[in-house]
Amino acid sequence: MASKIARPLLALVATPVLAALLVGAGTQGGAATPGAPGAGDPYFPNSGNGGIHVVHYGLDLDYTPTTKNLVATADLTVTATQKLSSFNLDLSGLTVDSVRIDGRRVAFSRAGNELTVTPSRALDKGRRFHVVVTYSGVPAHVYDPDGSPDGWIIQPDDSVFVASEPQGAMTWFPSNSHPSDKSTYDVEVTVPDGWTAVSNGRLRDRRSRDGKTTFAWRESQPMAAYLATASIGRFQTEQYTTRSGLPVYNAVAPSQAAAAKPVLDQLPAVIEFESRLFGRYPFDAAGSIVQDAPDVGYALETQTRPIYDRAPRLDTLVHETAHQWFGDSVTLTKWQDIWLNEGFATYAEWLWDAEHGGPSTAQKFATDYALPETDALWSFPAGDPGDGGHIFGKPPYARGAMVLEKLRQTVGDRDFFAILRAWASEHRYGHADSAAFIALSKHISGKNLDAMFATWLYGRGKPATP
Repeated sequence: MASKIARPLLALVATPVLAALLVGAGTQGGAATPGAPGAGDPYFPNSGNGGIHVVHYGLDLDYTPTTKNLVATADLTVTATQKLSSFNLDLSGLTVDSVRIDGRRVAFSRAGNELTVTPSRALDKGRRFHVVVTYSGVPAHVYDPDGSPDGWIIQPDDSVFVASEPQGAMTWFPSNSHPSDKSTYDVEVTVPDGWTAVSNGRLRDRRSRDGKTTFAWRESQPMAAYLATASIGRFQTEQYTTRSGLPVYNAVAPSQAAAAKPVLDQLPAVIEFESRLFGRYPFDAAGSIVQDAPDVGYALETQTRPIYDRAPRLDTLVHETAHQWFGDSVTLTKWQDIWLNEGFATYAEWLWDAEHGGPSTAQKFATDYALPETDALWSFPAGDPGDGGHIFGKPPYARGAMVLEKLRQTVGDRDFFAILRAWASEHRYGHADSAAFIALSKHISGKNLDAMFATWLYGRGKPATP
């Protein structure tokens, strides 16, 4: 995500599981218990759900911009990770009309942002099943602890800016909305003719009938719910294939097209540059969504196709593209480790600038280190923001980048870039945390880096020496 500090107005794989089992009574020993209503994240305790892994989301959305009404069906392929008497999904607002498990109606209840589903019979651990939720209503964004909205953000021109970090996915589909659960997606969005709906991955189909157009998108690589989008607008669209064979789909608000073009034209060069440093691009599609939504105030690295509130600057394009490796492909396991997303993407900006006539990364580090002790950079550790209200503060971004520069200065260029490539490769499409990154850095460099990380990643205040 482009920092909310920079634009402060506004701003959340499992291993393969057992094959599907027959519908029927649980056969395993032990009592069935409810899945937890949250994934256990200390910053967002009610986000995500226990007892389930969502393998795949099939979302069918019919949206009318003038009335702002959404009529939708969500078909979730789910695996039980414990023997379940009930389980929860995250859903904010909206009206649930029915819930079915493997075609059979089941009981459900609502409390706050939790949809609790109670099957007629216990679901065995390891069982794969389908949950189909039909729902409707006018989606509304939610507010994060820092006071910023996220999720389904309706604009004055009736377009919809859909960016869900950290907890906004629940504003538009029932989900296991925590980064620790990643899934594949099929998203179909039907809108009136003249409107375009853009989601993640590849556009499989576009069909029109009776004054409406349906856009069918597929993301075939695992994706955290907060990275899904279904942004809607009267876009100008552009499709092409890069020299390396990567399909690109850009959707741009007409008012932003002229300003966005010279930046978006550099996307292939940015992908090539970052692929050289971090390893092959991790997905089978790329692109951008640019809306005229200046009151939103941020960009987000929605998987394969970042969304921008306005024509992006080049540094923002570099930042959100780097997230495709760091944050989207390699995803954090808890929000405390947000520096693994934002520090890495910020450092990618430093690397781009250094290779394109700007200051070196060492000079960037020195400039930031020169900031006084009272600066927000030193207000809390990059590796421990303290709560959900601080994850988009300055330290995870700028001080996170300083951690990486300090690591580079300590281990040397050869080992440093080997660490970045190994990090992106070894955890591709999965999850990791700060402890794993520290362990990898120590393993590749052969150095004891405990003091360096203790000072720069977890130390409080400004370090005594650079």
